[in-house]
Amino acid sequence: MAFIAFFSFAVWLYLLLGRGFFWLMRERDEYGMIRPAKWPSVTAVVPARNEADVIARSLDSLLAQDYPGPLRIVLVDDGSSDGTAEIAFGLGSAKLTIVHGAEHPPGWTGKLFAMSQGVGEAGEEPDYLWFTDADIAHASDNLSHLVARAEAEKRVLVSLMAELNCQSFAEHFLIPAFVFFFAMLYPFAWSNDPKMRTAAAAGGCMLVKREALVRAGGVAAIKSEIIDDCALARLLKRQGPIWLGLTRRAVSLRPYPRVADIARMVARSAYAQLDYSALVLFGTVIGMALLYVAPLAGLFAGGLAAPLGALTWAAMTVAFQPMLAFYRRSPFWGLALPLIGVFYAAFTIASAVQHWRGRGGMWKGRAQAIAR
Repeated sequence: MAFIAFFSFAVWLYLLLGRGFFWLMRERDEYGMIRPAKWPSVTAVVPARNEADVIARSLDSLLAQDYPGPLRIVLVDDGSSDGTAEIAFGLGSAKLTIVHGAEHPPGWTGKLFAMSQGVGEAGEEPDYLWFTDADIAHASDNLSHLVARAEAEKRVLVSLMAELNCQSFAEHFLIPAFVFFFAMLYPFAWSNDPKMRTAAAAGGCMLVKREALVRAGGVAAIKSEIIDDCALARLLKRQGPIWLGLTRRAVSLRPYPRVADIARMVARSAYAQLDYSALVLFGTVIGMALLYVAPLAGLFAGGLAAPLGALTWAAMTVAFQPMLAFYRRSPFWGLALPLIGVFYAAFTIASAVQHWRGRGGMWKGRAQAIAR
């Protein structure tokens, strides 16, 4: 047991010191901007499927942007049955174009085909495409900050990790860890470094240089990807530098009141992250057990394993603090990270089971995962 406890401690030491200091979450958009000499044109592309409960607030936030340059908004209604398009039409803005999306062809996910249709509607006019989800609301200055960073730093992609809803007990328990684990997989500092291979983005808010997307082959180049935001980041990083950071200027309107709601969100893409491999799934579950369960087991094993387990638990608790602070949660939630890790391991297993049952990549009632 002492060897296992030492191994777990060594891994957490690496995570703290050798993985781009991901846990400090220093990549944020909280600072001022350098205004460009000329503001480029932007078209916002919003794929939407059955978003009647949030679409008005989301589109209102886009229409309220104080962006100094030309801005157009394209909503692609992806076969909604709840009146999403009608609500959008009722907003009556000349800036807003509503596209009734076609059925996605084989080999495409529904969301990516909707995004592709939005890009087609935008045409060759815009300098930038702003991909944003229909359940995200933006501060009025968000687009200006996105464009200013892209222009000043010559980024082909600027993406923001929207602040997720964190009100219910289930959200307190699991949502900060969702972003924490994402940053562990894709350290923001590595993604933002042109010299590193890591590439990540957050699909709720992505500003893309249109010419770079065209050079990369367009949305069609990633048409079957379930984790479409990170796939787009990998595609575009070959064209130029990208940037990803935390923000409070974009917030999710989607609540997750129950653990089951968060489980469904995670299960949609977790097995795709493992490339649909049962062997990788097995290794991942074992690895998560070593990371999150072994330290606590060591506490009860006695001998050298006990202090090593205590040190490891302390290390993961400390690592979780910046994320908890961002979400304004008590630092004592850090002590729950081992249990939270067990829940996420269970969600990952559930994701694999869904795929094996032919329901992988569920999004708005459609199973979209395509086995590799």
